[in-house]
Amino acid sequence: MPPRRSYDQYCPAARALDVVGDRWTLLIVRELLAGPRRYTDLHADLPGVSTDVLASRLKDMERDGLATRRRLPPPGAAFVYEVTPRGRELLPVLQALGEWGQAELGERRATDAVRAHWFALPLLRLLDGEGLVEVRLEEGLFHLHAGAEDGPVYGDGPAPREPDARLALDSGTCASIGRGELSLARAVREGRVEVSGEGTLAKALREA
Repeated sequence: MPPRRSYDQYCPAARALDVVGDRWTLLIVRELLAGPRRYTDLHADLPGVSTDVLASRLKDMERDGLATRRRLPPPGAAFVYEVTPRGRELLPVLQALGEWGQAELGERRATDAVRAHWFALPLLRLLDGEGLVEVRLEEGLFHLHAGAEDGPVYGDGPAPREPDARLALDSGTCASIGRGELSLARAVREGRVEVSGEGTLAKALREA
């Protein structure tokens, strides 16, 4: 494997960008925060990345300690990629980057791809407390592990057990929240987000 390119600057920001500054790397971390992913799943949820670039980035991430690759036991027997603890430490970096990027989001363009779970990290940033939250959008269903210190941060599909809260909203409301135009609490008060469940998170959202 060729040596990693470097800015050759004795600066923590430059050193960090040596590792995660290549195009697609942080978005691959975003996908791996959902738990183990097969190469084909990653490629499907990263529209626009070529197979060669994705394979190269994953090798770089393994070398740099951001991701690992392992084979699932039978009957799966497929290889999956997982984020390492070091890679998981990029969660607040991605959330801060997403918050900074709210002003750049604007209206969805005709060429913009979208996946329901891409709204997971912005919503996660707005939830106070701990618990499992299931979110239903027009584009699909996903769940969040609010306050989790390890393991997956979110996942596609329904919650793996009874969630502490269920949120139902349309993509327009979710986009407004993602752009910072609408707070989650206000969206709940205005009836634009339907909250159900009896967990602490559900009660807190209804009372906000």
